Amino acid sequence: MTPKNVLITGTNGMIGHEVLQLCLASNELESITSITRKALIQESPKLKQIIHADMLNLGPIEHQLKDVDVVFFCLGAYTGSVSNEELYKITVDITRSFTDLIVKLNPDVQFCFLSGQGADSTETSKVPFARAKGMAENHLLQSGIKNIFIFRPGYIYPVVKRKEPNMLYRFFRVIYPILSLIYPNIGLESQTLAKAMFIAGLHKNGKEIFENREIKILAK
Repeated sequence: MTPKNVLITGTNGMIGHEVLQLCLASNELESITSITRKALIQESPKLKQIIHADMLNLGPIEHQLKDVDVVFFCLGAYTGSVSNEELYKITVDITRSFTDLIVKLNPDVQFCFLSGQGADSTETSKVPFARAKGMAENHLLQSGIKNIFIFRPGYIYPVVKRKEPNMLYRFFRVIYPILSLIYPNIGLESQTLAKAMFIAGLHKNGKEIFENREIKILAK
């Protein structure tokens, strides 16, 4: 396979970090570009870091976003961690701004988008998270990108211990191992999701939406 150049957003987050590790370990990739607000501790000869805070103004870094084969868009906000206004900015506005520029610079790009369970493609849900994710997905699907893979995980269990964003996530971390035995598709492990995204980005074609069950199958 021809070596590929990948671009990852959200590498300081849980899934972006996991995807980055898979990319760094892969012999199929030639270069990896990370866009973050703060520098990563990890370094590698094939890793290029772009430190950029304003994702709604990509002009200053546009010249660094060319020749991209695969995008792993892992930027997002946890439910309940930000205001609704900020949620829409992160989930919808940034996705639109980023996607429009990427497809202009790289019309044949493969795009893997981290969405969420319950994303509402009708854009009518009263749940802000569901409506925002649906709006972002719709923009992607109408962007002209040929290969789009949308991932809608439920609860994501952190394989590596982390500081949980709020009480709800702390509670789910405790009960998930037991709850998943009763409801196996209620969520999945972070490494499983990252692996599925990596496989889709490098080896699949078309447009697909993956829910928990399909994500687990793809990762295997």
